[in-house]
Amino acid sequence: MLTSSAPTRIDLAGGTIDIWPLYLFHEAASTLNAAISLRAHVQVESRPGGGVELVSIDTGRRTYAASWQDLGAASELPLLALLARHYRLENAVLTTRGESPAGAGIAGSSALTLAVCGALARWTGQSEAPADLLQVAMNVECQTIHVPTGVQDYRPALYGGIAAIELRVDGIHRHALDVDPVELEQRMVLAYTGEPRNSGTNNWEITKRHIDGDRHVFDCFERIRDTASAMRVALERGDWDEVGRHIATEWDNRKRLAPGVTTPAIEGLMARAMAAGATAAKVCGAGGGGCLFCYGPPAAHARIAEALAAAGARVLDFRIEREGLRVG
Repeated sequence: MLTSSAPTRIDLAGGTIDIWPLYLFHEAASTLNAAISLRAHVQVESRPGGGVELVSIDTGRRTYAASWQDLGAASELPLLALLARHYRLENAVLTTRGESPAGAGIAGSSALTLAVCGALARWTGQSEAPADLLQVAMNVECQTIHVPTGVQDYRPALYGGIAAIELRVDGIHRHALDVDPVELEQRMVLAYTGEPRNSGTNNWEITKRHIDGDRHVFDCFERIRDTASAMRVALERGDWDEVGRHIATEWDNRKRLAPGVTTPAIEGLMARAMAAGATAAKVCGAGGGGCLFCYGPPAAHARIAEALAAAGARVLDFRIEREGLRVG
């Protein structure tokens, strides 16, 4: 038997611009994110009776095929099926589960995809090189959701930590940031709104409008790019008040990208957090539901969490995760 796991993430700034080819139109584009301890878990074990069995504990679904050649996107578990097919998995049971809520916007599916890649590469004796794992994870998830995927989410899953992902013509470059994770943790409250979201929907609408030449979307991304750059400086300087101001600015521009990025329920939760002492808040991922995180002084952390819980949100316990993919 072999197990693997990979962390999810909180996107601090610069999300959605990481979808190819959008970042190519915004010079010096980058995203900032922090890996968190809500992990995706994978187990692979031998199946004495032969064949390939895929099990998702989170969805309660399972499927069986006599051979990897019989697996495909039409499977009950298409992501797992496509990954098992790519790695030519035989005579094994692949089981997955996640610690994050479904549709949380904290890259649970990307973390799961990367964890499966790590496990199956080890199990089948194929390449475990980071570049190969990243390429397979991104492409297979794209095949599953049928729209382009961003590139940022696989990096925190693979490496952990707090990082800037620079999106350049010559490739994607990850730079670990010299930030005290405890200082950042104690200023953030992560909460699940209770409404899952589908990142493919919002992101595809925004991507299409950008490619079609929508000036409003282009200008929003220019400001999001600039905010990510400024927030990186503030984070590395330890200027926590300035970090909060940039989070607020990022959210102001993000919710202008498309209808549905924010909702009355999300705005209501944010208003309660602000009344409890938060200085900024933003939705994780594409928006429309899932998780939001609220930012404020450490002294207000408990009050913010209590206010969100009282409003019906599920406050998630987490820490900044220094370690990325584990396979063993």
